[in-house]
Amino acid sequence: MKCCAECGCKPKAASRNTTLWIGGTIFGLIVWTAVYSQLLPFAEWAVSVLPIPVSGKLHEAVLFFLYDTPKVFLLLTLVVFLMGIVRSFFSPERTRALLAGNREGLGNVAAALLGVVTPFCSCSAVPLFIGFLSAGVPLGITFSFLISAPMINEVALGLLFGLVGWKVALAYLVLGLGIAIASGLVLGRMHLENGLEDWVRKTQVAPPLQDGAKMTAIDRIEAGVDAVQDIIGKVWPWMIAGIGIGAFIHGYVPSELLGSLMSKDTWWSVPAVVALGVPMYSNAAGIIPVAEALLEKGAALGTVLAFMMAVIALSLPEMIILRKVLKPQLLAVFFGIVAVGILIVGYLFNALFT
Repeated sequence: MKCCAECGCKPKAASRNTTLWIGGTIFGLIVWTAVYSQLLPFAEWAVSVLPIPVSGKLHEAVLFFLYDTPKVFLLLTLVVFLMGIVRSFFSPERTRALLAGNREGLGNVAAALLGVVTPFCSCSAVPLFIGFLSAGVPLGITFSFLISAPMINEVALGLLFGLVGWKVALAYLVLGLGIAIASGLVLGRMHLENGLEDWVRKTQVAPPLQDGAKMTAIDRIEAGVDAVQDIIGKVWPWMIAGIGIGAFIHGYVPSELLGSLMSKDTWWSVPAVVALGVPMYSNAAGIIPVAEALLEKGAALGTVLAFMMAVIALSLPEMIILRKVLKPQLLAVFFGIVAVGILIVGYLFNALFT
């Protein structure tokens, strides 16, 4: 029997092809699970064959590095692959269309939530910031997205969940969303549109958006694979550097020293780590292994979260790019409001958690 458009049937080859892709994906997940379960025994074996004393600081540092490096890479691969599939439902055009025309309040919540599942780092979010404004999205709502997209991305949440547990990951999600929503609301109520550069305010509203072609299951799986290749290809040096720093902290920095400098009782530790984090540009994949080592050494949870948020959300490169869009006064207000939100998170968590 011949297949035709009228009967709606599809060639068997296409069906087998789809089955092959889905089956290969399931097989890959099984292999991922098996490899992940053997990471600690492998790391312990690898350290045992190295000419390193069994006990000592170097042994602890090397074990941390050999265990965390494949662990972080495997976690990142899985999270990015799954979110790459999710992202295939959220193109930049669709994201902009969802936000355009929304009122403040609900619009800020929607923008912050979209920032979690959309594929934009701090630098790539700036062009979208301009696109959103040109599409008629209110300034405060656009700021909520700009804050949320780099800070509460799937990489940060996935790695936090895998490395330090669901409670910290959930806390980071809730408080990160709170900062994005509250900051956007405050900035929106201040009516600071005049703080945009003139060329941004004169940008005409974009033409109506057209729906893209419908993606197949194979297209979405390929989107996940492409996301893994793209993101890991960009962040692996940061990951290695972050894990290396974490290994050094784990092996060589005394717990007593770090615990005293970053404890909940040291009131100046939160603003100090925020100030330290701004010029230390990194992404979530690079900074989370450092956060893991700090927590293991006794640093307060709120102080560590504030450090992470400052590094990711208030990075110096992002401020430089934003300067092309925002006048100095508005840039300073944006920086100040987000910094205050991060400080509140740090002090709040230090008060609530031991």
